[in-house]
Amino acid sequence: MIKEAMLYEKLDDDKVQCKLCAHRCRISPEKRGFCAVRENREGTLYTLNYNVVSSEALDPIEKKPLYHFYPGSVVYSLGTIGCNFRCKHCQNWTISQISIDEADAIEITPEMAVRRAVASGARSIAWTYNEPTIWFEYTYDCARLAKEAGLATVYVTNGYITQEALETIAPYLDAFRVDIKAFTENFYRDITSAKLAPVLESAKLAKELGMHVEVVNLVIPTLNDSEIEIREMSKWIFENLGADTPIHFTRFHPYYKLQDIRSTPLETLEMAYSVAREEGMRYVYIGNVPGNGHEHTFCPECGELLIKRGTFGLDTYKLTGKGTCPRCGTPISVVLDD
Repeated sequence: MIKEAMLYEKLDDDKVQCKLCAHRCRISPEKRGFCAVRENREGTLYTLNYNVVSSEALDPIEKKPLYHFYPGSVVYSLGTIGCNFRCKHCQNWTISQISIDEADAIEITPEMAVRRAVASGARSIAWTYNEPTIWFEYTYDCARLAKEAGLATVYVTNGYITQEALETIAPYLDAFRVDIKAFTENFYRDITSAKLAPVLESAKLAKELGMHVEVVNLVIPTLNDSEIEIREMSKWIFENLGADTPIHFTRFHPYYKLQDIRSTPLETLEMAYSVAREEGMRYVYIGNVPGNGHEHTFCPECGELLIKRGTFGLDTYKLTGKGTCPRCGTPISVVLDD
């Protein structure tokens, strides 16, 4: 289903400017934007992927990963086609980098999506697998209905969203799980075909707008794994998002166009963990390494083990009903039901 796009401006000569993501594409008639799912038809911008679902699943919320957002709950997850990045290591390139015209997908209306989420017993609904920003009209409509139905809402995002778009959906969006893929503009230019600065701005804005923010950094050997870079990123998160922001350093495995780079050594991930803790971050995790010991939540004051995680699930949960440490009473930065 095609639908007229939100957040664009009509220009001279039937051109349009999209105001959805930080590319801010100027699109000529009969052409598409960088994401390849927004098309200018005779001076009107249309979204081509409204209702188009490539992926539908029930996931543990920890799989997103979101460790401090209704821990132990289930999230109804949806993905579509396309992306506004060109990551050379994309794990979901079969949906993010293919043409909408060739997509193997089904149609699920926002009303159907929310009904399915509620019927599944999920606590929340997430737009994930590819970039939700380019699915904006659909996610916006879903999110409004989801909030009416009592569901929490989640963007699993690369953060390349404009201020206008984020402010528009903010009343209906609860969690912003953002990838900060590296902390250099060179990485973003060479590996993602994008820029770092807009990602940082959207992460700050999401926090200011009251969303729950968690950060993921996929640590790739030789590309973004230096101690200096990780320290600078940790400092930035501490100063701009706060010490209680969960950071997930995750292990890279060779994939897509980066198959000549080895998997991330555990000692590199442990270095990243230590650096972030040294810079004052209170909740730091290591991902994609089952059983490493840094997937659990500890009280930052007394060290009590509060949440012990297994494979995308909880083995132990000790938080009080108010979200405090049962041993010392320290409030833990976690979103829970009242």
